[in-house]
Amino acid sequence: MSKENLLELTELGSPILRQKAKPVANIFDDEVQRLIDKMLVTVKHERGVGLAAPQVGESLRLFIISPEGKQRYPHCHVDETLVVINPQIKPLTNKTDSDWEGCLSIPGIRGKVPRVTGIEVSYLNRLGEHKIEQYFDFVARIFLHENDHLDGIVFLDRMSDPRKIITDKEYIKLFDDDE
Repeated sequence: MSKENLLELTELGSPILRQKAKPVANIFDDEVQRLIDKMLVTVKHERGVGLAAPQVGESLRLFIISPEGKQRYPHCHVDETLVVINPQIKPLTNKTDSDWEGCLSIPGIRGKVPRVTGIEVSYLNRLGEHKIEQYFDFVARIFLHENDHLDGIVFLDRMSDPRKIITDKEYIKLFDDDE
């Protein structure tokens, strides 16, 4: 993996994480395609389940969903890498569930975040194909988390109880105790 293809992650405090991202005007623009390639390398390197363009300093409505984060999220069931451009998300249910989330832009901590359990996502992939798909449970959570980045929202903003913030080390212990 080439280091020149790795993008630097923006962290909490960077103004771009609090801005509403702009729609991608031309998916086939060379700069957009290069950004996608570099985001794919970066999310794999960071072992994330998702990565949004604002997290790498680009104010564009674009994110990656990746199966690479199974080490960070043992209960993750993402089977393939998806490039999601200009997404529109609508809930399929009013049912919510609280579960642990972390973020590459907020390293070292996790929090319990309530989110709806089912969504329908309409988006373009990197080939310009229009997709409409439904996702549930943890995969829906990933989409909602990444989409929040496109609206200048981080998972801490969604937490109903800030006392539910824990470190990565304590989070891993939760799964070690299950075995």
